[in-house]
Amino acid sequence: MTAHASTESLTGILTSLRDRVLGVSESVLSTVDGLLVVADVDKVHPESIAALAAATLGVGRRMADQSGAGALREVVVRCGAGHVIVVAVGERTLLTVMGDDGLDIAAFQRESPATVEQLNKVLAADVA
Repeated sequence: MTAHASTESLTGILTSLRDRVLGVSESVLSTVDGLLVVADVDKVHPESIAALAAATLGVGRRMADQSGAGALREVVVRCGAGHVIVVAVGERTLLTVMGDDGLDIAAFQRESPATVEQLNKVLAADVA
């Protein structure tokens, strides 16, 4: 798969998530060390979100380890006007989703496993 085709495929997956889950407004796919892979954004600076997602994952993993609550699945940040959710996509990639106050978190949690699987397939094909 060419770099252009994989970028289009990844962006399409992010756009599809926005279309399927009420309240999702933007999303960023990044590496665990904070580098941008692709983004479906209008308002945020994707490189900044990528860097902050890496830091958020690191803190979340430490919290999970220290609390003995098991492996970290996701980090949800509830804000005054919306939500930010960071989800691990395999060992090397993160999905960060931003949504408004109406973000349907239950729908996101139902849809995110399939989205993560799709992202992993495209990323694995890009490496092969």
